[in-house]
Amino acid sequence: MLRDDLRSLWTEPRPPDAPARVWRDWVLLAAGLGGVVLEATLRENVVWRPVAVVLAVWLCVLPLWRRTRPLAVVALAFGSVILLQIASLVAAPREHVGLNIGAVVVVLVYALPRWGSGREIVLGGALILAAFALSVVTEETPAADQVGGFVFLLLPGLMGATVRFRVTARERQLEQVRSREREQLARELHDTVAHHVSAIVIRAQAGRVLAGTDPSAAVEALEGVEEEGARTLEEMRAMVAALRDRGAGAELAPPAGVVDLERLVRTPGGRLKVDLGLDGELDTLPPAVDAAVYRIVQESVTNAMRHAVNATEVVVRVTAERHTVRVSVRDNGQRTGRGRAGYGLAGLRERADLLGGTLQAGPGTDQGWHVEAELPRGRTESGAHPRPRR
Repeated sequence: MLRDDLRSLWTEPRPPDAPARVWRDWVLLAAGLGGVVLEATLRENVVWRPVAVVLAVWLCVLPLWRRTRPLAVVALAFGSVILLQIASLVAAPREHVGLNIGAVVVVLVYALPRWGSGREIVLGGALILAAFALSVVTEETPAADQVGGFVFLLLPGLMGATVRFRVTARERQLEQVRSREREQLARELHDTVAHHVSAIVIRAQAGRVLAGTDPSAAVEALEGVEEEGARTLEEMRAMVAALRDRGAGAELAPPAGVVDLERLVRTPGGRLKVDLGLDGELDTLPPAVDAAVYRIVQESVTNAMRHAVNATEVVVRVTAERHTVRVSVRDNGQRTGRGRAGYGLAGLRERADLLGGTLQAGPGTDQGWHVEAELPRGRTESGAHPRPRR
């Protein structure tokens, strides 16, 4: 078990999308260089002043690359510290060599487990421990101070590992949400294809029966087969990206759509008034878009019911335009610093992306929480059959 854990740590890749530099890096650099100037100017007992200043500036500059080159900057920083310790061991100065601002290296200790690969963490950690062990040998400090220094050096690394674990866990949860949304789309694809293929089979059988007695009726049946086949291909193109090898079995029941929204907002037990407005030709939406509209409204209204502070009303608007369908859900609650964009909305964004649309969610300008989505209407003006009213 331990061997497997060590092998897993050694082969762990770097976290993706590590930022090169952010504004905090430049603030840290400015603060570090300012500290070097102040300490080198005001402190009188600086041993090997030129060497100490150059080393301190070097240690302040290296963190600029701590995310993209975590092992390299740790090796350069702590390698320099080790060389200075060896030199001080040979020359035997009476006091500590270096500036106190050199403690900025703890930023590199944090960055190593946060942004490094498993191999880099192991090698860099070994180098850091070697530098600490050498400092224990070269500096005559009490045991309590040595323990305190080790804890001071260890805590940033533990913090970096903790942050990495939390971010990785959240990304894993988000991926599970996206996967479930894709599986749901796959089931809806099965329902759609099953419906259309059944209609195609029936029309083809009718055409075969009528071919000998009523050729015109047979031609009409073939035209129906062509239309149903074209619509089936369109729905498959819209949702085929959601298919997975482990696809679940289909539930042969039509998914909820726009026609179910009135029943949704009339559900008893809600503490908010829901103002629903439907505008445009919404009866002929492709099933995937129809189901996505319902899911967006359902999730947004549920979030408002649960999280809107002092809200009294939720305004829902679904507008069908020539090529797109727009969905807007807004509540009049108080604006808070805490967002409501949880895993449910992450799944809806995934669904909108798969359908070629967009979804945005965030606090309103003056009050409440706003969800805005735009989905492509698809093939709606070519004789598509409207969904049946339930």
